[in-house]
Amino acid sequence: MIKFIFKTGLVIVFICCATATKAQLIDNSSTFRTINHNSYFRFHYDNDFFTKSDEYYSQGITLDFVHPGIKKFPLSKLLWKPYSTTPQYGITFNLFGYTPTSIASDSILYGDRPFNANISVKTFLIQVDPVKQQQISTAFSIGIMGPNALGYQIQDNIHRWLKNPLPHGWQYQTKNDIILNYQLNYEKQLWSAGNHFLLNGTAEARAGTLNDKLSGGFNFMAGSFNKRFTPVTYKKRKAEYYFYGQSRMNLIGYDASMHGGIFNRKNPYIIPGSDITRVTFEADAGIIVNFKKLYLSYTQSFLTKEFRTGHYHRWGGISVGFAL
Repeated sequence: MIKFIFKTGLVIVFICCATATKAQLIDNSSTFRTINHNSYFRFHYDNDFFTKSDEYYSQGITLDFVHPGIKKFPLSKLLWKPYSTTPQYGITFNLFGYTPTSIASDSILYGDRPFNANISVKTFLIQVDPVKQQQISTAFSIGIMGPNALGYQIQDNIHRWLKNPLPHGWQYQTKNDIILNYQLNYEKQLWSAGNHFLLNGTAEARAGTLNDKLSGGFNFMAGSFNKRFTPVTYKKRKAEYYFYGQSRMNLIGYDASMHGGIFNRKNPYIIPGSDITRVTFEADAGIIVNFKKLYLSYTQSFLTKEFRTGHYHRWGGISVGFAL
């Protein structure tokens, strides 16, 4: 039975990769990323260095802190909680950086992705409905994009540390603008085989100054894991080790990392709306180990082209978490 489940999981991973696409840019609310404690810290780092490239979504850093006391944080009052169960409350620091296909030019690369960095703080909650085997997560982000997000300084220092060629062209990045974004994610169990295989349907909506989009798709877990869609408990739980994958279709309305911010329109270069790919496909797959209070994961992610003259992109990511 276990061999069958793992073979099934590998087949789904292949399908997800073949349909191809973009991950959630380190969205840690999915059930396959669950840490069943009401207090934990998690660090995640994305970089296309893992796939031997340096373009488009170049890197991302996320720091999650989950604790019941975050319920009292003012922005937490904006989060929707539809069920009667106790939610997990958290706060996240996000830093994302984007570059064109070359960072060696001191000229604008027209028809390519613009340089962009954005930095934000996100408050979120995750709430489950154990009766109907479903989960809602809501989040509100506030931050800034542009030179004040320090994208150039961070990439320059990383390249110096790795002794890689230094980046050029950041002087043409999108200008400073404000980030205000609201996000709603929904997951519903479709089928399970004990604690060895789980298939969920997913939906997402984002609206605000950073991005506007609707998404729908599926995710799965295959391996050995604890039951999902259960409220946080303090009971001793067995170690987890499993594959996961997800595949989605996105309907894109606005993406400030390509369009520029909505308030400051004095950008040296952006991709016009007529060149944006309005429907994209995304997928990612990885391995997670959750042992006692330690959480580890490795992810490979894929993205179809986001604009007319673009192409597919992929990157890797690692996570380390600790229950408190």
